[in-house]
Amino acid sequence: MTLENLKIFKDIAQTKRISRGAALNGISQSAASQLIQHLERDLGVELFDRSKRPLALTAAGRLYYDACRDILRRYEQAAAEIAALQAEACGSVRLACIYSIGLHEMARRTAEFHQLHPTARVHLEYLRPDKVYEAVLSDQTDLGMLSYPTQSRELKVIPWRQEKMILVLNPSHALAGREWVEPKELEGARFVSFDEDLAIRKALDRFLRGCGVTVERVLQFDNIQMIKEAVAAGSGISILPEPTVVDEVGQKRLVTAAIRGADLKRPVGIIYRKGKKLSPTAQQFLEFLRSKA
Repeated sequence: MTLENLKIFKDIAQTKRISRGAALNGISQSAASQLIQHLERDLGVELFDRSKRPLALTAAGRLYYDACRDILRRYEQAAAEIAALQAEACGSVRLACIYSIGLHEMARRTAEFHQLHPTARVHLEYLRPDKVYEAVLSDQTDLGMLSYPTQSRELKVIPWRQEKMILVLNPSHALAGREWVEPKELEGARFVSFDEDLAIRKALDRFLRGCGVTVERVLQFDNIQMIKEAVAAGSGISILPEPTVVDEVGQKRLVTAAIRGADLKRPVGIIYRKGKKLSPTAQQFLEFLRSKA
């Protein structure tokens, strides 16, 4: 039994005339009559009470009619939703992202998304964490991506991934070449840090205090790129998310080491304003990002 046949039966039941149902579907009355006969034979019941004019459904016919109507409605709804997903390819989505994620990953991810949806557009903007929150809350952007995301009454947070934090050093540093470094070996080290108001700085400060370690903070910046450049220049060491230093390690500008016993990770999440209805493009891009976590 095809969807087309289900529709023919439904139309006959609704119009109570075989001829009318056949005409609505562009077939002959004879073909429609044969379809009903085949259907009744397959089901082993009569679907119409032919002693009545106009045609009336039997009890079994009413059950079958309800089922046909439900199947067809579900199919039409699914087809409409699929069409909406296809239509999103000509839409756009705005993403506000902190530098360390945007520069080192989102540029690549947006390119991958564009390959899947060539006519879709992703507008990517790099901002400080506080500005990402502002952009999302003020509807200047659809989605935000940042570390240590904070959920509130106005914001929805979708956890994305946990990034391992590692020790980052200049290749000439005394600790370079080691697979593991004990936390106590960081005591008194020249340290390139994040600005005091950033969540990642506060997390690192808590970690160092918990280890009983005091470092000498020689420089501090509001983004990872500047910290990496300072470490590469020999200004000091730092602790950074491992994915953000892959390129520099490959270029041998930096080396890394694990901190023994440390389960230190940077949480990264996607945020959007609660109650905001995301466009089909934004929704699909969100699902795409979640699949890449």
